[in-house]
Amino acid sequence: MPWRWCIFDVAGKEKNITALEKQSVQPDFWSDQNNAQSIMRKIAALKKTVEKWRGLEKQLLSITDNLQLAQEEASFFEEVQQEIEAFAEELDQIELELAFSGEYDSRNAILSIKAGAGGTESQDWAEMLMRMYLRWAERRGYTAEILEVSPGEEAGIKSATINISGEYACGYLKSEHGVHRLVRLSPFDADHARHTSFALVEIMPEAEGDVDVEIKPEDIKIETFRSSGPGGQHMQKTSSAVRITHFTSGLVVSAQSERSQFQNKDSAMKILRSRLLEQELEKQAEERAKIKGKRINAGWSNQIRSYVLHPYKMVKDHRTDYQTGNTEAVLDGDLDEFIQVYLRSIIGTEE
Repeated sequence: MPWRWCIFDVAGKEKNITALEKQSVQPDFWSDQNNAQSIMRKIAALKKTVEKWRGLEKQLLSITDNLQLAQEEASFFEEVQQEIEAFAEELDQIELELAFSGEYDSRNAILSIKAGAGGTESQDWAEMLMRMYLRWAERRGYTAEILEVSPGEEAGIKSATINISGEYACGYLKSEHGVHRLVRLSPFDADHARHTSFALVEIMPEAEGDVDVEIKPEDIKIETFRSSGPGGQHMQKTSSAVRITHFTSGLVVSAQSERSQFQNKDSAMKILRSRLLEQELEKQAEERAKIKGKRINAGWSNQIRSYVLHPYKMVKDHRTDYQTGNTEAVLDGDLDEFIQVYLRSIIGTEE
């Protein structure tokens, strides 16, 4: 048990809490509202995590005392055994937090899905993935808000952007970043031939306003256009969709899921901020990789998981080799085993 406390560094986090709390009592602390709120969130998150581990420490001491009593009185043994099993289960779950070493792991996540080459096949696959992640978020009690959807020409979607809000949403979902491959008998092929489709999933931390990314009004162009997605006559008659071009980075983002132009502008800005933050994080990762001589796999070159529906049924993660034959459950949002196996595999490897 002591090694876990050593890795987690509870004492170090308690010192961090003290330092942040000293900042929070400075007279000018609330002059920058965004920064102040960010620090207060960090304090709350650190306190919650430390409280969990200190609670486990007390439980362990209690179990140790009860074990001594059980040696003297056999009737206590079954009760102590149940206590140990409950403790181990809780420790196992909390230990996953060791994988949340990134600065942004505690944040909400912006999840982006892009259909690969292959037209309707890949666009249908992208929509299947969107449903899978929406169901996963629902299972965990997270809030999922669709910020942008670009419908496919015949079926499915070309792309989608979803804001998933909840504790450690970004930390959990970082396991999903990469290319997802589907093998199945095509429902769109008259011959029902076997097809392979690809879709790219990107995970970005939700940016916290100007604290993370500063966007100057002169650096962007905002345009409105008529939505091409579903929504009835209202969306066809009004230019409620919003497109934002960021000149400095060359990024272009859009939002059209809401009827209100104001809401779509807010969603588009949220996407833009998160993409700019992700660009900065990628630059930092590339610099670290150059120093260490590591190769960074990004975008379409990084295939992480295969979903095979024919000639057999299997979902396999290529990074951990974890697999299951229950493809229906996985596509219905049962992703926790894949996520947890991956997170355990990276404990201690991230900076």
